[in-house]
Amino acid sequence: MSGTSLDGLDIAFCRFTYKSHNWIYEILNTTTLTYSNELIDSLRGAETASALELVELDHAFGRFMGQRVHEFVQQHGIQPDFVASHGHTIFHQPAKHISLQLGHGAYLAAHAHLPVVCDFRTVDIALGGQGAPLVPIGDELLFGHYDYCINLGGIANVSYNHQGTRLAFDTSACNMLLNTLANSLGQPYDHNGALARSGTLEPKLLEALNAPAYFAASAPKSLGKEWVLEHSLKSIADSPASAEDKLHTVCHHIAQQLHNALPPLHEGQHRVLITGGGAFNGYLVEQIQQQLGPKYTVEVPAPEVVSFKEALIFAFLGVLRWRGEHNCLSSVTGASRNNVGGAIYLA
Repeated sequence: MSGTSLDGLDIAFCRFTYKSHNWIYEILNTTTLTYSNELIDSLRGAETASALELVELDHAFGRFMGQRVHEFVQQHGIQPDFVASHGHTIFHQPAKHISLQLGHGAYLAAHAHLPVVCDFRTVDIALGGQGAPLVPIGDELLFGHYDYCINLGGIANVSYNHQGTRLAFDTSACNMLLNTLANSLGQPYDHNGALARSGTLEPKLLEALNAPAYFAASAPKSLGKEWVLEHSLKSIADSPASAEDKLHTVCHHIAQQLHNALPPLHEGQHRVLITGGGAFNGYLVEQIQQQLGPKYTVEVPAPEVVSFKEALIFAFLGVLRWRGEHNCLSSVTGASRNNVGGAIYLA
């Protein structure tokens, strides 16, 4: 799993058991491999690369992931059935029927010496869907005891079951904004939200961040890096505020958009699971709890689940694809039907 925040490559070895009509998961081994500055620059600049350079990077990144998976397997002495790979998103423009994730499955399979399931989005887009979010079926089948599942990754999204139908969508940019601002201060990220906590709210910036029509649009909907660059990051760049004040204000923006996205589902207390890198940002989590109010209980699970839930669920999507079962929900993406997404490369 490689996210838009460029935190690194997440690798998780997971076991899934189907018992008494329920799926049970175990996360057995994990690691996050930090990218070199050279690779970060290549991935960050891929959307402006030539066609030839993009193909070369696609193959090179697949080779890189395959080598790292092979080393991981050797290190832990494990025997996976296959590798499920999301890849690294470069373009996501479903209105143009485009969603491209780098890390070619053939090269991954060749260098991991294992079968690979990848390219999870294309079938859904071909069926008229957004190709995103993909995690909700995992939320439904693995984390269904929560009322809402929020992922605070490069882009924040929410998933919940409403009257028997799973709904999900991207709510705003998240770590793509926070990490960019922390980087401007020479930090890889805002540790526990300390920098954001030290800032003050900039009302004009908050208004600009909340202004795009996307936020008032109905689901299904999803965000891509291109949209974030054109809207959220541009608003941040245009603001004369300090980086600390921008971090503070962005946390309020993220929390407000999540508040707008979480309708009450019943009269009782609502359980809200928060995972992804943003769950380690204490100030952001506090703002989310404050915005949601006392009827919502925000829960941050064990660090392993926080960091590797997306990798876990993409492994699960691979399991469903391997079994020929639906792993993408039309209620979430807007596709013409539920579908079985993913290409398979045999080593």
